[in-house]
Amino acid sequence: MTTPSTERYTNLSSEYLRRARAYLADGDLTQASEKGWGAAATAVKPAATARSLNHSTHYQIRLAVQELAREAEDDEIRTYFGSASDLRMNFYEGWLDQETVSLYVSQEERFVEKLNELA
Repeated sequence: MTTPSTERYTNLSSEYLRRARAYLADGDLTQASEKGWGAAATAVKPAATARSLNHSTHYQIRLAVQELAREAEDDEIRTYFGSASDLRMNFYEGWLDQETVSLYVSQEERFVEKLNELA
């Protein structure tokens, strides 16, 4: 069921992905990383809310992702969330190269699609 908050989070995820691609094109890997992480974290919220899973902290988001992956029987959900976590860390550390950030942002696009299907 689509609710105003579900639609808001879906739109935010799409916007963050768009911005991640724009930052990537400009060579700003730290901002591309942050937006890739933001897209993933935001995409978790509607599916987690639909199942009454807490998602207020990074730890709770991780637990929600684990539950969603189990429910969907889809280990790619876990893998893509791992990439999102690396993107988040890259925002602070700046150690990922352009090729890796680009790959991970692409994975977050697929992650968002998968979670939108679960919402």
